[in-house]
Amino acid sequence: MAYLFGAAALGPALMPAQAAESRVYTRSGYALDLRDLNGATAQATADRLVERYFAVYPRLAADFNPGAVKRVQFRLDPAYTGVAYADDGKITYNPQWFVSHPNDIDVVTHEVMHLVQAYGPSGQPGWLVEGVADYVRQVYGIDNAAAGWALPAYAASQKVTDGYRITARFLLWLERHGHAGIVATLDQRMRAGRYNDGVWRELTGNSVEQLWASYAADPGL
Repeated sequence: MAYLFGAAALGPALMPAQAAESRVYTRSGYALDLRDLNGATAQATADRLVERYFAVYPRLAADFNPGAVKRVQFRLDPAYTGVAYADDGKITYNPQWFVSHPNDIDVVTHEVMHLVQAYGPSGQPGWLVEGVADYVRQVYGIDNAAAGWALPAYAASQKVTDGYRITARFLLWLERHGHAGIVATLDQRMRAGRYNDGVWRELTGNSVEQLWASYAADPGL
């Protein structure tokens, strides 16, 4: 049975439009279709998911991809045992994750960035795709600290192709060490299907391996 999430705690800016199997919220041209597939998610968690979507998704679309989809579906699926994944305008969450990690609402920030990325089947490197999404979580996340989520310190065992937080920290380092805007440019190239290894030298004058070596030699942010 679908769980119909109330909007009373969300303020007058949210205008829910009830559907047969979901509750749809709209704000400023964006919509969120929120579905709880077993109706057991706490109301407070549902409200926070809705608020986080509207707090970050329009900003990410404006900054990275104004053509990103305007209507997104969140599915809280107890049959899914991972954390979350995004696909074709939908994000599926494991509702148990929010029971055991109630403050990790910025998982939304990472996942909605995947919808903004919208790279399509163009073979972009997974390590960079996930690195960009975690970079965005670091920069746009609202309360990572409460979730105990942070970028890791550099370690000699790391590689640029590790992805996720390790690659995200490298990207943040680049942004702060003479290459401001590189993440947005890499994102644009991947969405256009025009990413290749030569992009790094084109944008910075160095290969990604040379950039990583410079980062490893002085990784302070």
